[in-house]
Amino acid sequence: MQPPAFSDQGLHVMSKPIGPVCNLDCEYCYYLHKEDLYPSGQSWRMGDETLESYIAQYIDAQPAGASEITFAWQGGEPTLLGVDFFERIIALQRRYAPRGRRIVNSLQTNGVLLDEAWCGFFREHEFLIGISIDGPAELHDRYRYDKKGRGTFAAVLRGLKLLNMHQVQFNVLAVVNRHNGDHGRRVYSYLRDCGAEFIQFIPIVEPRGVGRHAETGDAPMVGSGPLDGIVSSRSVRPEQFGRFLNDVFDEWSKRDIGRVFVQVFDQALSAWMGIEPSLCIFRKQCGRALAIEHNGDLYSCDHFVEPDYLLGNIHDLPIVEMANSPRQEAFARDKETLLPRYCRDCDVRFACNGGCPKNRFIETPQGEPGLNYLCRGYRKFFGHVDRLMREMVVEVKAGRPAANVMQRTRGKQSVAAPMQRTQNVGRPRPVAPPGRNDLCPCGSGRKYKKCCLSARNG
Repeated sequence: MQPPAFSDQGLHVMSKPIGPVCNLDCEYCYYLHKEDLYPSGQSWRMGDETLESYIAQYIDAQPAGASEITFAWQGGEPTLLGVDFFERIIALQRRYAPRGRRIVNSLQTNGVLLDEAWCGFFREHEFLIGISIDGPAELHDRYRYDKKGRGTFAAVLRGLKLLNMHQVQFNVLAVVNRHNGDHGRRVYSYLRDCGAEFIQFIPIVEPRGVGRHAETGDAPMVGSGPLDGIVSSRSVRPEQFGRFLNDVFDEWSKRDIGRVFVQVFDQALSAWMGIEPSLCIFRKQCGRALAIEHNGDLYSCDHFVEPDYLLGNIHDLPIVEMANSPRQEAFARDKETLLPRYCRDCDVRFACNGGCPKNRFIETPQGEPGLNYLCRGYRKFFGHVDRLMREMVVEVKAGRPAANVMQRTRGKQSVAAPMQRTQNVGRPRPVAPPGRNDLCPCGSGRKYKKCCLSARNG
């Protein structure tokens, strides 16, 4: 089956209504230094005209068959705008929403400013909240601190408790870095015990000399890994990231399949089922997750908010025209066409597809540029999960929940094949994708549209 045309694929835009402005000063934040792109002294608040134009255009840009339209609000820290700003968003969405199509809102926050008013608003309007927490206090506070250098764990935990108390649906975004990267099982268990049912693990990969807290070439290097000279001391090492994911997977697969949803595991299961992963970094091509700044500037991706990737401004060109432009389509296609031969011949390409282009800055063993910095970590992870992923696919094909495999993994020291098995991983035979009303293959017992499909679209 041929994939849909580029212009017919779903479109997602990450909205930055307060630009890079934040109340924290997290050491690894890749977005704080985006202030340098715009004149100093200007207001970072998205103006009423820009906000209305964005909401109307974004709704208009969605494929005609989409029953839900998801808005994603990020920053910076969007809660700095206050509840009133988001009340206006709800009013504008109601004004422009087509009949019969549901509007869904997600918001990513550091959690520090959450209070009764915010959580009541989120509950009333059914927002999906992403909250950032990197594990227990001593792991979280290593890099996530405020403008005075104080750790933020206590404030974030207070916000998390308020979300739980108000029964607001939330997921947790945990950054995997050099400091917490050796504590996968501990981080995961802590987040699960905090009530997280959806978890994303985001690896920090910072080329030296980039960002607000950039480390220069003269700065001392911590550790002696082979790639330490080209990344910051905060960056997770490739093999360290692989071990982190493996440790989490072993804990998750013994007791939490169908109960806790870990994004990278959900994406892997899709790949082993023969379904192309929905997450942009694992797809053959990307380009359908753009970013809009406070003034209406539209960029190819929120990891490429740079002058070379500025597509235009919504006050000059409609979103749909910029998002479907030959320039953006070329950006999407480059993810596949620039893949080095080493990746094209890799046994786990079906699950990885080279990873995020922003991390493709090292050479292959043959000296070809464009290899992902995290390659060895992903190969370690995909090799580790191969056997159990195949077992889950067998359950799903038989019409049974994938969670059945937990009966065979409980009590085992290791649930996966040895690391060298990476060499024997092959592309699985395709399995028909689940329909929206089918049972979700993750094993939750819920319909696909109310489970992993909803989590992906958020």
